Amino acid sequence: MGRSILSHFLILSNASPRSIFSSPRGVHLSKCWSRTRAIQPQRRRRIGDDLRCLCTVAVSEPSTSETSSSSVKKRIVSGVQPTGSIHLGNYLGAIKNWVDLQNTYETLFFIVDLHAITLPYDTQQLSKATKDTAALYLACGVDTSKASVFVQSHVRAHVELMWLLSSATPIGWLNKMIQFKEKSRKAGDENVGVALLTYPVLMASDILLYQSDFVPVGEDQKQHLELTRELADRVNYLYGGRKWKKLGGRGGAIFKVPEPLIPPTGARVMSLTDGLSKMSKSAPSDQSRINLLDSKDVIANKIKRCKTDSFPGLEFDNPERPECNNLLSIYQLITSKTKQEVVEECGDMNWGAFKPLITDALVDHLHPIQVRYAEIMSDTSYLDNILADGATKASSIADVTVNNLYQAMGFLRR
Repeated sequence: MGRSILSHFLILSNASPRSIFSSPRGVHLSKCWSRTRAIQPQRRRRIGDDLRCLCTVAVSEPSTSETSSSSVKKRIVSGVQPTGSIHLGNYLGAIKNWVDLQNTYETLFFIVDLHAITLPYDTQQLSKATKDTAALYLACGVDTSKASVFVQSHVRAHVELMWLLSSATPIGWLNKMIQFKEKSRKAGDENVGVALLTYPVLMASDILLYQSDFVPVGEDQKQHLELTRELADRVNYLYGGRKWKKLGGRGGAIFKVPEPLIPPTGARVMSLTDGLSKMSKSAPSDQSRINLLDSKDVIANKIKRCKTDSFPGLEFDNPERPECNNLLSIYQLITSKTKQEVVEECGDMNWGAFKPLITDALVDHLHPIQVRYAEIMSDTSYLDNILADGATKASSIADVTVNNLYQAMGFLRR
């Protein structure tokens, strides 16, 4: 969204919230905590005390027979911030995967404009950037016959649920969030808005609103997902079960407790100027990233000037060569080749031979996206209608979750 929310993939189910004690299909859990009856918050490991996920999760793609035999499709919702230009890291780490996922799952993809205002931003550009981001979703291959595309702020339930969750979120949990500490230090503590502290609660709202089963996230988002899991457990314990049933509700868990899924490749594309830093919209130098709308000449210049090393040959996974590993990984992803194929093709090359090769591959891969983007932006009513339809579909799902929580928390029904 630069950080993506989720970079924020959220895999969800149409069904009413399942018991948090059952293991979902395709997920193999090891080293899990015991879940007996209700999980009481005081018995759980606290956020910030240990930043590791508390379980090991491996999620396998369902076979064709599994998906066809089930009458209920899993649902995915994911989003990217409309700040700056969408770059190669956003695309390879998130959006490119959506195109495959939409063929198997019911999918909702949104532009997380509410997350874009946690730091100073250009009010004159927010609306335009939001439309640009939506158009790029479509240009990258998101198919509106399979997926709903909408704007986060167009679904009011995101903010409503955030406020309700905030009432159950201990301030200590938020104070321990690493990204808040890092960004507040950069901005200067006196200039930091409350939204920078509380945006992980909004992220939790984005996830829990749609009853997530799995949440594919980047390494830098794992702590935020653990906060979401803790909040889901806490709200279920405080307001769910028999307490909710006594108020006329369904009873049981209000929220599903989502499981983490970190994509095996493409989850963390690194900067062109520092192979140890993530490619980011917020990096001060545009030289550090390839934007999806960069021209051929701009791409060639960025690759020509990108940081490399003086080692002979090219290789993956050498910790002393992070830039080499990053560029080879990018080449592998945009050409859809296997790692072994890239090694055989490029292993004996020097940088003088490889840089033109990856430049041509990037230009060839991004050109159709740029052409389609221009077509979409030439018809703004088409894009407006898609966003409106997407928001309507998302609201029909989100409103059920919010209304259940209002009931469980004892509010007078509307």
